[in-house]
Amino acid sequence: MNLQPETPRRRRRRWWPWITAATLVLTLTAAGTLWLLRTKGTPEETADSYLSAWSVQAYARMRELVADPPADFERRHQRFRADLQLTGATFEREVTSPGGTITFHAGLTGPKNWKYDGKLKLVKRGGAWKVDWTPATINPSLKQGRSLRLVTEKAATPPVLAADGSRVDTPDAPGSVLQLVEGLKQTYPERLADGRSRRIDLFQGEEFLQTVVKPDEKEPLRTTIDLKVHRAGAAALDDVRKPASLVAIRPSTGEILSVVNKPGGFNRALLGKYPPGSTFKVVTASALVADGAKPDEQVECPPEQNIGGFPFHNAGFHDYGRLSFRDAFAHSCNTTFGAMGVAKLRDGRLAEVAAGFGFGSAITPGVPAVKAEFPAPKDDTDLASASIGQGRVLASPLNMASVAAAIADGAWRPPRLVAQELMPDRTLKPRPLEDGVVRALRELMPAVVTDGTAQAVKFPSGTAGKTGTAEYGSGKEPPAHSWFIGYRGDLAFAVIVEGGGAGSAVAAPIAARFLNALT
Repeated sequence: MNLQPETPRRRRRRWWPWITAATLVLTLTAAGTLWLLRTKGTPEETADSYLSAWSVQAYARMRELVADPPADFERRHQRFRADLQLTGATFEREVTSPGGTITFHAGLTGPKNWKYDGKLKLVKRGGAWKVDWTPATINPSLKQGRSLRLVTEKAATPPVLAADGSRVDTPDAPGSVLQLVEGLKQTYPERLADGRSRRIDLFQGEEFLQTVVKPDEKEPLRTTIDLKVHRAGAAALDDVRKPASLVAIRPSTGEILSVVNKPGGFNRALLGKYPPGSTFKVVTASALVADGAKPDEQVECPPEQNIGGFPFHNAGFHDYGRLSFRDAFAHSCNTTFGAMGVAKLRDGRLAEVAAGFGFGSAITPGVPAVKAEFPAPKDDTDLASASIGQGRVLASPLNMASVAAAIADGAWRPPRLVAQELMPDRTLKPRPLEDGVVRALRELMPAVVTDGTAQAVKFPSGTAGKTGTAEYGSGKEPPAHSWFIGYRGDLAFAVIVEGGGAGSAVAAPIAARFLNALT
């Protein structure tokens, strides 16, 4: 038997396995600790899941993502939605700030749409990222006991303004402006009707704290009415006893500056349809000039002439004999224009030129208005009548004011009472006139004031115009409407007095008073 003691080498073999096992246990324990300390996901992933669930009202899923949700978590969110009467809501992550705070964007839809930015604070809890929820998580204005509520009240009607910003929808508005206001309400009912005002207020319990979202305010409706021009028009009609109207336009833009009706009740300036009489000779002369007539061309003007089997005569059966085309226009020779119309403007030519001045086109200035009518002539008599603005030709004072404005500007423009972008129909575009036509008519129309039918009236210098005596009814001496249309600088106008008689005696003096008040 070998009783020798063990060598040191054999003793080392006994304790080495023990050291190895201990080291393994320590290593496994450390690995388990590291695994247990690892947090699942990222703050952004938790925020995205939370906001996505909020967008679809999945409040139970939201609760699972909150560190310490209150017992009434779902009810708070439901009340927020109910108090604002929301029909929809979206919540989207924006940016991550240092410290685990994430900014989100909220878009609420309902009676009062609202967008705001909120914040989510993320914390580590139970090996995952969770939302550290407070009432301010719903909206930054909220804290314990506070609520946001939709408040609805009756809203005031947006004001209607003149071009300078003055209100014209009040009982003391001058002239016939309130007629225009009523017309605007027909055209823009949603904009000018009584409405509802909605805002979002912050409350502490039942105590109002502040308005968080102000109500939307409707923009005032600004018109093109120039009150200085309008008052001048109203004053010019002040002593007129028969129904009368005056319309003024800015030729360069088509803006309506004044619409006056006396008496009120019917907006005859825009809705009245009358034979324009000799004021239509502006259109006829434009057609004749376009087809070759010259202002100094010699023409005949007998006192009476049979055209197509019907006798046409000049006012008072005046015999002007042989004279220039310019003077025939100035003296408003019916026999000249009736005969020349039939001789040179057949086959729809006069209708074509009339269309260039807006006849036949529905105009939409922002208030109800009639279109000028030029029915196709049936025969020579009908064409001769149309050439002097009689027969079946009809127009409103607004229509004829735009005819005068076309000569002043060189283009016919759709008249408008509101800004261009508010026009109900913007398809009607300006129609340029031929340069030769403009040059000729700018020579013919001033002659009416200096040498023709209106020479006895004291107009300010630079006035151009055309008188009109439009017969209606029957009899040897039928009644007539009194017309005058014209322009001075960048101002065009039309005046009519129903049953007033000669344009030179009644409408022209009214126009002169109007223009002199503005000089």
